[in-house]
Amino acid sequence: MATNVLADSGFLVALLNDGDSDHAWAVAEAHRYPPAWTTCDAAVSEAFYLLGPTGTDALTALLQRRAVKCEFALAQHVDEVVRLMKKYADVPMALADACLVRMTEMVPNPMLLTTDTEFRVYRRHGRQIIPCMTPR
Repeated sequence: MATNVLADSGFLVALLNDGDSDHAWAVAEAHRYPPAWTTCDAAVSEAFYLLGPTGTDALTALLQRRAVKCEFALAQHVDEVVRLMKKYADVPMALADACLVRMTEMVPNPMLLTTDTEFRVYRRHGRQIIPCMTPR
């Protein structure tokens, strides 16, 4: 079992929006991998944007009760993040995705909860598959 569960914006959006096509999957994964989930500021920013005003309160509540924790300092990893974004420019790789890939490189036994299938293309430490749960 993963000891470090990371959350992408797509997972957070699906979890908090019962109209999302991946909502049932996200609820099931939230039970399988209960909080606290670690993420980055970029993923939280994406989630706030995608949820819009109707989802702000729910995401804020997750942050305030520390169910979602932002524990990534981009300034300390900017070279690695930029390297990843350049490597996967043809995908293309978003800033949040690059931060999350870098986060998987920094912790033991990571598991990423995401709706983004590009994480099957990305590699950690150059060649390692990123352990992730996706709805498809």
